[in-house]
Amino acid sequence: MPEISTSEIIDAPADSVWALLADFAKIEAWWPADGAIRIERVVCEGEGIGMVRHVYNAGAKSPVSERLDFLDSESRILMLSIVGDRPGGITAYVATARIVELDPEHCRIDYRANVTTEPGREAKVVNDIRFTWSLMFKGLRAKVSGATNSSAKN
Repeated sequence: MPEISTSEIIDAPADSVWALLADFAKIEAWWPADGAIRIERVVCEGEGIGMVRHVYNAGAKSPVSERLDFLDSESRILMLSIVGDRPGGITAYVATARIVELDPEHCRIDYRANVTTEPGREAKVVNDIRFTWSLMFKGLRAKVSGATNSSAKN
């Protein structure tokens, strides 16, 4: 299983970013409303570890179903798997996100995934995953920056 990984610095407290990721059912609250991957709706089954969020994206024939496999607020680590019908040639996907506090106003997201694909689809899948992650980081940045800016005004 090849591993894809990246790290991103976010200009916000680690706890603020963690709160968004850890609220697994609420991806719509921070995912960018514009762009190539737009969420139409999210339907959740269950709660806590083992819950599945079915993310229905505009133009997609089926949802991306993500299962919450691990959540540890103390270490700020979340693990998820894509289950059911997987998009774009993915045959298995397990991702781990870790939020690391750099200082009181900055954190780093370490994000990695182990992925398998249909034969010949590896490069496209890696590109698609990296693009999706870039939208995730964009949405998180926008949400925490908006939250920070609104709390600064109050």
